[in-house]
Amino acid sequence: MPLTLRQCLLAEVLGTAILLIFGTGAAVVDEQTHALGHSAVAAAFGLVVFLLIQSLGESSGCHLNPAVTLGFWAAGRFEGRRVLPYAAAQLLGAALGSGLVKLVATPGSNLGATLPAHGAMQALGIETFLTFGLMLVILRVTAGSKEVGMLAGLAISATVGLEALVGGPLTGASMNPARSLSPALLSGVWTDWWLYVVGPVAGALLAVAVDRVLQPKALAATNAT
Repeated sequence: MPLTLRQCLLAEVLGTAILLIFGTGAAVVDEQTHALGHSAVAAAFGLVVFLLIQSLGESSGCHLNPAVTLGFWAAGRFEGRRVLPYAAAQLLGAALGSGLVKLVATPGSNLGATLPAHGAMQALGIETFLTFGLMLVILRVTAGSKEVGMLAGLAISATVGLEALVGGPLTGASMNPARSLSPALLSGVWTDWWLYVVGPVAGALLAVAVDRVLQPKALAATNAT
């Protein structure tokens, strides 16, 4: 039996909260103790995404990201009436997650905020590219025979971990407006926050366009209907 919208939204709130607790929580732990290192923080993001996909994927699709939800809608694989409720649930979950992280953070912590290492425009380009890569992988491994299964979750989580590993020192490798806005809100660190909304949305929509080009004509026609 299909889940109700309320159940799906609860899964998105819970999943996005857990993503922030363990993802940005790892960044805060490393900030305070220097016990993890950048590679371990990137691994934490990848691991928590894998666990969430495996546990919540059949409940809500486990988007955890307004840009991903928007991308699925643009690809014709998600109902338009659910886009705003999903995004609201993700933002609420992220805020709850950051709130819990703040309880263990030292005063003055940025709570794992995403900040550009160099210029804003360079960071915008990087965030667009990273989200493009993530969304393209998501679209390609959640279609046809690969739609359900551990390998799809592994591919998506590995992409998150890889991009966090490489892009993290440059932009924080957000790829997710909810992931960036909640630490900014609770820490008060709003430096260039807009690029962590514009970049992921642009990257997700670009991935949808490229995915359509890569699809066989019969499948593309089916998705368009």
